[in-house]
Amino acid sequence: MDVNKIRNDFPILKRTMSDCPLIYMDNGATTLKPQVVIDAVMNYYTYLGANAHRGDYEMSAQVDAAFEHARKIAAEFIHAPSAEQVAFTSGSTEGLNEIALMLIHQVLKDGDTILTDEAEHASSILPWMKAEKKLNLGYIPLDEEGKITLENFKKVLNPSVKVVCVAQVSNVLGFEAPIKEMAKLCHEQGTILIVDGAQSSPHLAIDVQDMDVDFFVLSGHKLCGPSGIGIFYGKKEWMDTLEPVFFGGESNARFYKDGTVSLKASPLKFESGTQPIEGAIGMGAAMEYLMGIGKEEIHAHEWQLKQRFLEGIKALDNVIVYNAHAENGICTFNVTDHGKLVPAQDVASYLNTKGIAVRSGQHCAKLLPDVIDAFGTVRASFYLYNTLEEVDTLVENLKTATLENCVNIFF
Repeated sequence: MDVNKIRNDFPILKRTMSDCPLIYMDNGATTLKPQVVIDAVMNYYTYLGANAHRGDYEMSAQVDAAFEHARKIAAEFIHAPSAEQVAFTSGSTEGLNEIALMLIHQVLKDGDTILTDEAEHASSILPWMKAEKKLNLGYIPLDEEGKITLENFKKVLNPSVKVVCVAQVSNVLGFEAPIKEMAKLCHEQGTILIVDGAQSSPHLAIDVQDMDVDFFVLSGHKLCGPSGIGIFYGKKEWMDTLEPVFFGGESNARFYKDGTVSLKASPLKFESGTQPIEGAIGMGAAMEYLMGIGKEEIHAHEWQLKQRFLEGIKALDNVIVYNAHAENGICTFNVTDHGKLVPAQDVASYLNTKGIAVRSGQHCAKLLPDVIDAFGTVRASFYLYNTLEEVDTLVENLKTATLENCVNIFF
């Protein structure tokens, strides 16, 4: 993989931050956009501009074609059986909430159990925690490193569990769950498996059929696409039988004063209102861009970057890494100074003065601090445009991330 060539595709990498060359390592939060995605969005606004599925004129038909082509690309990206099983959303959070609401109102009963885990993003926990029904919310025990194992999953999976909702890859620790094996165990007893693919889909080859998941969600902005766009995938039986939680234009074929409503077929019944058309088209361009490079190449490059980071900090005695064995580009750590923890936010602010963009805090996984015994962490998340030299710069600046230096930037 030619990283220098790839970097030329991202115009924002030419900018500076704090008078330093930008080193962007917050890819777990959102990714930068290549020129092909920017061009795709601008082409819609410049030459198309009409709504989708609304007009009877040539320009509208062109929008329809571009919009549905983006859906077909998304289906290919996750290896879905058909584009009809892919519905557009605003992102993973909306997708997880939609799926949860549909199941809560149409499938689940009081007393049913939902399984998730303490490393999850809030979107995989809160919709069930705030459900109107009296559901039992259980947690898959995590091992000593903070990952899901089949052994621990088997301990808590029982006939009362109706839904399992987990991330394929944790957004904080980066561990990959054994989704295919979990799906087999779930389906042996009729349990529904929902998978959050926000952190896996930009980096790993996704095959929803091979994994045999019931639902899968992703966000476009985490895979070099625009923000405000994503998808949820559902098995055909669920897409056919579930009713949407949002109603309005597009989702219905006809409705009458007596309350009779005729819904359109999937996926349109799940897409009430005008969709972010330029976002869908831009996300399609991003998916084509990544498929052109190859997920295997991307993943191998990220793993090389992480190995460089882990090798670099061996010479340091002030960095605690929480996920050294997670085989991806997420590096979650804290910095100490003479045995005292330097606040993660202060470390991130200090690195910002060197042009390095990382994230600090709890990363929307607010149950995890009790598991890893750290209130907050610094997360450097690498992607296809990061270089070994940038990793070296990060390591070099961690040497001087002392309490004094991190605090002095505020004065």
